Amino acid sequence: MTNKINIAVDGFSSCGKSTLAKQLAQYLQYIYLDTGAMYRTVTLFAMQNNIISPSHFNKNTLIKKLDEINISFKYNEQTKASDAYLNNENVENIIRSIEVSNLVSEISQIKQVRQKMVALQQEIAKNKGVVMDGRDIGTVVIPDAEIKLFMTASAEIRAQRRFDELTAKGEKVSYKEIFDNITKRDYLDQNREESPLIQANDAIVLDNSKYTIQEQFNFVLKLVNEKLSK
Repeated sequence: MTNKINIAVDGFSSCGKSTLAKQLAQYLQYIYLDTGAMYRTVTLFAMQNNIISPSHFNKNTLIKKLDEINISFKYNEQTKASDAYLNNENVENIIRSIEVSNLVSEISQIKQVRQKMVALQQEIAKNKGVVMDGRDIGTVVIPDAEIKLFMTASAEIRAQRRFDELTAKGEKVSYKEIFDNITKRDYLDQNREESPLIQANDAIVLDNSKYTIQEQFNFVLKLVNEKLSK
């Protein structure tokens, strides 16, 4: 397609933002950028270097070590998706763990971390043809995106989806643990000082509580085709 656009997908955690963004990118042959994976990768680096744990967080040490963090994405032929790499090591599976999930909101609140990630994201998006999902894509990262979506669903539904996803991978987690993690992240995401989760004024709200993945995709693809035909 010659007239490429950028698509911003914002919303609460475990709303299926990545699933939708990946579908759109694959169908449109666009670049998919999982910004959440970028913050999860920084979180993993902090965990591996004893900078953060459930009981402590040395913010200043992380800020000093930001230049040691190299994040990249490489296409995985088996999964037909991009895997996250930390300093050339594939960390795609480990960054999805509940341990990383429990700490990522604290990492993503740090101004210097966000500045580094946003600069990378904006550089990738400047040539158009990008589908990006996260918390502040339509408000901070690419506020000029031609399509902005804001996804939501009840915390109970999101917790069940996440629980099903993790247990299918063999992880031993409880529904309550997932639910508590989601509600905590919702609060932190909405109340943090740096780029809180807010709906852009021109975003289209997509409550996918009752949508199937295919119905959701069809709904958004119609919006994309309308925009591209103009």
